[in-house]
Amino acid sequence: MKVHCALGPGFLEAVYEEVLEKEFQVQKIPYKRQVKLDLYYEGEKLKKQYRADFICYDKIIIELKAVHQMPSVFYAQLQNYLKCSNMELRMLINFGTPSLTYKRIVNSKNR
Repeated sequence: MKVHCALGPGFLEAVYEEVLEKEFQVQKIPYKRQVKLDLYYEGEKLKKQYRADFICYDKIIIELKAVHQMPSVFYAQLQNYLKCSNMELRMLINFGTPSLTYKRIVNSKNR
């Protein structure tokens, strides 16, 4: 990815978020930044909300990380976001390693 090639690892997540936003604008990718996601349990809206780094195309949640090693808890968190939302896809992108790493998780209840 262009952002990772230009910056490399070592910056804070907020830096990658700002630069990625600029890339979305340049590439004309429709997005929203720092979006609150409502959560539901048995059809009832909960008070707790998650905050997505980005939502692209109104259906893809993008979560950014900048860590050396991706703990399994991040993947579990992504699964929970999808369980409680109606989004189709979630991507976890890690800028903290020498090679860009990412994980794509599909919401099975929307298939």
